[in-house]
Amino acid sequence: MEQQNRNISGVQPTATRPSIRQLDDAAINRIAAGEVVERPASAVKELVENSLDAGATRIEVSIADGGKTLIRVVDDGHGIAANELPLALSRHATSKIDGSDLINIASFGFRGEALPSLGAVGRLEITSRTSDETAASISVVGGQVAPVRPAALSKGTVIELRDLFFATPARLKFLRSDRAESQAISDTLKRLAMAQPYVTFTLRDCSNGNDKVVFRADAENGDLFDALQHRLAQIIGKDFAENSLKVDAQREGFHLSGYAALPTYSRGAAVAQFFFVNGRPVRDKLLLGALRGAYKDFMSRDRHPAAALFIDCAPSLVDVNVHPAKSEVRFRDPGMVRGLIVSGLRHALLEAGHRSSSTVAAATLGSFQTESTQGARIYQMERKSSFSRPYNFPEQRVSDDAGFAEMATPSARVENFSDNSTHASTSLPLGAARAQIHENYIISQTETGFIIVDQHAAHERLVYERLKKQMSENGVPSQSLLIPEIIEMTEQESAKLLAFSDEFSQLGLVIEPFGGSAIAVRETPAILGEINAKKLVEDILDELIDLDNSSTIQTKIEAILSRVACHGSIRSGRQMRAEEMNSLLREMESTPFSGQCNHGRPTYVELKLSDIERLFGRT
Repeated sequence: MEQQNRNISGVQPTATRPSIRQLDDAAINRIAAGEVVERPASAVKELVENSLDAGATRIEVSIADGGKTLIRVVDDGHGIAANELPLALSRHATSKIDGSDLINIASFGFRGEALPSLGAVGRLEITSRTSDETAASISVVGGQVAPVRPAALSKGTVIELRDLFFATPARLKFLRSDRAESQAISDTLKRLAMAQPYVTFTLRDCSNGNDKVVFRADAENGDLFDALQHRLAQIIGKDFAENSLKVDAQREGFHLSGYAALPTYSRGAAVAQFFFVNGRPVRDKLLLGALRGAYKDFMSRDRHPAAALFIDCAPSLVDVNVHPAKSEVRFRDPGMVRGLIVSGLRHALLEAGHRSSSTVAAATLGSFQTESTQGARIYQMERKSSFSRPYNFPEQRVSDDAGFAEMATPSARVENFSDNSTHASTSLPLGAARAQIHENYIISQTETGFIIVDQHAAHERLVYERLKKQMSENGVPSQSLLIPEIIEMTEQESAKLLAFSDEFSQLGLVIEPFGGSAIAVRETPAILGEINAKKLVEDILDELIDLDNSSTIQTKIEAILSRVACHGSIRSGRQMRAEEMNSLLREMESTPFSGQCNHGRPTYVELKLSDIERLFGRT
């Protein structure tokens, strides 16, 4: 009985009924600050977005102690008129919208909460000047607004926030270390810089009286894709820019653009995945799931793709007013957006053909490096010219070829063959096969170096793509169940499943309504063998509810095809003839995605002759 009398929520009941009362503006702003300003990085995001909305082309952010004691944002935007400064510190006062339409929002900010929220929990000062007025300044401390006063400023706006959360000291206890907060600010500014390649961004750390530039990105020139690539190279890294593919696709009012990395340029965590909707950085599980789905055929589960993708559409097609932080969005047609991302990325990867990441070669060369030793430089003899080389080779030939061959162990034996035994040319992308070593690696010569091919991994991808093509052309065979599987569910669940019945039947899963809200599973994909039909349908339903789209059946089928390809491909340890090796190389050149196996590992490594000569000190 004592448990029954206890308040379930943990709040002790009061003896008298509390009366309803209106909170004052200061309390309201502090509450709002808890949603809008989670940490110093959130404040930087709100202030920089205001600068971008003001048309700024140069934005400089200065911080101290991870933004806890100082955040200063200076821009060259159009400024705020002196008579509007007090209004800028009022809740829900904004120049971005007029309140008549909350759907067609074309600016970063629109809620009118950031400045009053910051002024409620910190010491905020705004100095601004428009093109036709003199500069003016206003300050607010813990929600108390001071009168407007004259100031000196040539152009734009300077917003200085000191002692963030001094008015709500309990919030300070939840902040992380200065280093962690500084890193969060840097990450936030870099994401905004990715979306605005024609704007100059600077981040300074003024902690302990220092003035150190920790990040700077000058405004780029040229067309959008070139400008974006240069900006991404500076922020994500040069390797990403060199190993990424241009993405440009459109569908039903949505435009997908940006860059996505090759599958062999994958990461150990999802740290290089960036999405922007109408220029706004977002973190959305639908978009992240679509990115993962586009790469599911090309990398193992413990690897993650890298991409910076931009989705542009009419504001009416996406709702950005889901959360005060505006980091989440809701699309009117999420299934279509997901399909656009998957198909756009697949098309970009398809056009890449057999291309593999250059970082694979760099890692290979790095493994060859030996520790440098101090001492006198050893000079090698000069390299012979191409004209004199044929005349010198006979003199350098090993006299007892047979004896030399006998010295080699069977596992390390090299099968060599002359140019006359193959019609392949070194001018081809993957060159001409020259040898097979350890019965698993094909050595191919190109005009600029040589290539090492993992014969099993390469053939596994070729067989897999061949099986997928056959499946898409001939359909997925289904097997009829002797006794249909009847599954009870709600009307909403049944309607959602049956809406996709045509798509499921193409994959070998045939479902029908079976009275009331139940459905009957009559056929399942034959390639899956004996399966739990109810569990399969429940998994599909969960995915439909979560993403409004399902790839469960396709994924299961492709997983089996991948296993078949693995077992049906050329095994390690098999000796190959010259014709077979060159045939494998030519098929790789004409087969999409052949640069990586079904598990995301590279199928070949290309080494440039200049890099090899550097290993031997020839440069």
